[in-house]
Amino acid sequence: MTTVRKVGLVGWGAIGRVVGTALVEDRLPGAELVCVVDNRPLGDAAPAPQVSFDEALERCDLIVEAAGQGVVREWGERVLASGTDLLIASTGALTDEELSKQLLTAGPGRVYFTGGAVGGLDLLQAVRSLGPLAEVRLTTTKLPGTLEQPWMDAELLARLRSATGPVEVMAGTARDVPVKFPKSTNVAASVALAVGDLDAVRVRVVADPGAHRTRHVVEASGAHGAYRFEVAHLPDPGNPATSQVVPYAVLRSLAALAGRTGQIL
Repeated sequence: MTTVRKVGLVGWGAIGRVVGTALVEDRLPGAELVCVVDNRPLGDAAPAPQVSFDEALERCDLIVEAAGQGVVREWGERVLASGTDLLIASTGALTDEELSKQLLTAGPGRVYFTGGAVGGLDLLQAVRSLGPLAEVRLTTTKLPGTLEQPWMDAELLARLRSATGPVEVMAGTARDVPVKFPKSTNVAASVALAVGDLDAVRVRVVADPGAHRTRHVVEASGAHGAYRFEVAHLPDPGNPATSQVVPYAVLRSLAALAGRTGQIL
């Protein structure tokens, strides 16, 4: 007898709406949407009861986070300690090494991460078993308006707003860049999770007014091989900081957790 995963969805935004709609339309056999958690009153917009986080933990055996890094920080360990599994979309929160350690050692619930807008992470994770990679680089290119942040000074904002071509906004490691762009650089943290080292991943964030597709280029090399993955996604029309494909990556991960056969693992 197949066990149906009882899913609680946290966040009813660009990602959550797509995931929740697929669940209520029975497009994921083995998983049902039991409830929705959001800090705004959703009324009839939610296709399942809107409940508190505590109530969701009582009702569900799997929480899907689609609401941002703050939710992972505040609730991640508590979800796992309750015995509920957790699927995280906002991997950028894992640049906090203490939080990462807590989540990876917490239980009895199990924590999982979705690859989001980039591919090849499964291969990088496999290669990591052969030994450390000598070089890992990620270049993310997005529309300037999606990269504006409160910490930016007037000069940088002016460069972004007047750009006629690509402008490098920030360069650093996967440890420090996602902190500066909490809604735009989960990919950097995901690559670091795959290779097992935040400091090994060099990240460039580029603003380009011609970037009608969000582009991520991952380049890695080591003693055992060289790897390059490039993706170019349409931004989500409702939230241009998120690629349109991200909720479908969440659904793919959810299907794997629900036991769908034929999955590439």
